[in-house]
Amino acid sequence: MDILIIMAAGMVAGRFAVPEAFRPINSRLQTLCTCLLIGAMGASIGSEEGFVESVVAWGGASAVLCLLPTACSVALVYLLTKRLLGDAESASVNTSVRENAATGGARPRFCIDGMALAALVMLAVGIALGVAAPNSPLVAVLGHLSEPVLWVLMALVGVGVGMHRGLLASIREHHIKTLVIPLGVVAGSLVGGIVAAPLIGLDVREGMAAASGLGWYSLAGVQLESMVGAQLGGVAFLANLMREIGSFFCIPWIARHLNGYACIAAAAATSEDTTLPMMIRYTDERCVVYSFINGVVCSALVPVLITLCVG
Repeated sequence: MDILIIMAAGMVAGRFAVPEAFRPINSRLQTLCTCLLIGAMGASIGSEEGFVESVVAWGGASAVLCLLPTACSVALVYLLTKRLLGDAESASVNTSVRENAATGGARPRFCIDGMALAALVMLAVGIALGVAAPNSPLVAVLGHLSEPVLWVLMALVGVGVGMHRGLLASIREHHIKTLVIPLGVVAGSLVGGIVAAPLIGLDVREGMAAASGLGWYSLAGVQLESMVGAQLGGVAFLANLMREIGSFFCIPWIARHLNGYACIAAAAATSEDTTLPMMIRYTDERCVVYSFINGVVCSALVPVLITLCVG
């Protein structure tokens, strides 16, 4: 609820008080906050007891349970939004993507995007710090900073959304259609879990349960560990962690080759917070709002879906 209030306040400020000249500064501040959050996330992950052993033991199964649900979600959301939200919106999003790419300057075709590279570096540094010194004061400070930095980021996101004129009229136009995206994310993830389960020796219900984490790795891991066992909990933790991390690096490609709504599917439940800056960078403000709605809906559904699958 706090995040919703902060983002709403930012939207009001962006709509009525913030000058257009603040837009590039806002973008840079969002990048800074994102890098800090990713570093803190890496430190938190690395400091988890048994993290290295879990990666070694369950990495392959987790990778399959990450790739297939993500791919199915992206494909289904792309098809549904293209059909139900119309080509006009997709064209608008793709125009924004081309404009953002042009603003970033010409880059070699296979060059890693600067934002993605910064995210990778900060994640690696954070994980290394967490593994090497899990009880260090720096790791503790990063943990305490995560929430206030997230609040600042959400305020900045709200400002960016509020500066986009005509956005609310667009949302009113589509209203219930915005729920097409989370429904596609959930359905695609469950299908991916069903396909992945026999490939890695899991029961179909277990595969669906792990895929139902929708990128919320901490909740999925803890809930499945308590309901089923440590192995499925570890696999679900890593699979959903990979989904969150992987979304940072596949969003640029998805935005350029599919549409902005498919980017939301890759991020799943994380689209309301940690991956939201990537949406801002590679899509448009309309997709940012849909992304936030999707994240809220998916996050609410995660514990329900897991319980239905294995309860």
